[in-house]
Amino acid sequence: MQRRHLLQAAAAAVAAPRLALAQGYPNKSIRYIVPVSAGGGSDMIARVVTERWGKALGQTFVVDNQSGGGGVVACQAAARAPADGYTLLQGYVATHGTTPATRKVPYDAVKDFTPIGMIGATPNVLAINATLPARDIKEFIDYVRRNPGRVNYGSAGPGSLTHLTMELFKQETGGFMLHIPYRGIAPAINDVLGGQTQAMFPGLAAALPHLRSGRMRALAVTGKERSPQLKDVPTMEEAGFKGFDAMQWYGTVGPAGLPADIVRRLNETQVSVLKAPDLAEKLAGEAVEPWPMTPEQFGDYMRSDIARWTALAKARKIQLDE
Repeated sequence: MQRRHLLQAAAAAVAAPRLALAQGYPNKSIRYIVPVSAGGGSDMIARVVTERWGKALGQTFVVDNQSGGGGVVACQAAARAPADGYTLLQGYVATHGTTPATRKVPYDAVKDFTPIGMIGATPNVLAINATLPARDIKEFIDYVRRNPGRVNYGSAGPGSLTHLTMELFKQETGGFMLHIPYRGIAPAINDVLGGQTQAMFPGLAAALPHLRSGRMRALAVTGKERSPQLKDVPTMEEAGFKGFDAMQWYGTVGPAGLPADIVRRLNETQVSVLKAPDLAEKLAGEAVEPWPMTPEQFGDYMRSDIARWTALAKARKIQLDE
């Protein structure tokens, strides 16, 4: 009996500071690491969300842009931070999906982080040069098969979502297209417009101006539902590609071992912000739809995304550090 009481007292002594921390949380500003330079779409999403999230928590978020290594620098900084809720990371499909699937990274995308919640996602769109004689996916697949070796596709770089999504499409269809990697999405789109490449899978926000101008043609979008901004364009699933729901997503994680009460408070306030109609209007500029989840749902989503891209990279022999 005495030994049991001693063990209970020891456990309570360990738990007490963490409980006190959770009950008084937050009592100072929160550092919010964003793994890209200031000024881009991901940065805009972070600032729009944290401005409102800070008001819900009664504290200020300080956005800390840490670009470098495709998100590796930011991920290491977040993973090494104290697990007290005062350092968070805006992870996204690269840091917790495609990059760990295609390279060796100095962090474990699952074990080194605590999932807090999904922010939102935008689909990728199968887009082709408007001069190609294809009005839908079936016609495009037929065109690729009739022109072996003559169809090239661009991407934002090796191992990017734009690269892996097209490789998934090639795997599903058995068609051959030569991959032309670029340093970023803008030059890749420019060469589709100019006819140097014929197709790609850009994020919807980057593609929309060119789709609306008629210089690129949308054949389908990823995701489980049609995009509100392209209501007449079918999903890949509608076009016969079951489970083809690759998305450019953004979410919040903290270091491993965050106290459950802090995770719950962060998630509940984040979800309340994401459900506000004015936030949806702001995020629409990046074609991002709010996608609130529980921490458990978000954790499951990240694990399945990593597993999906790891399996594809293995099947397509995409290993970028060899």
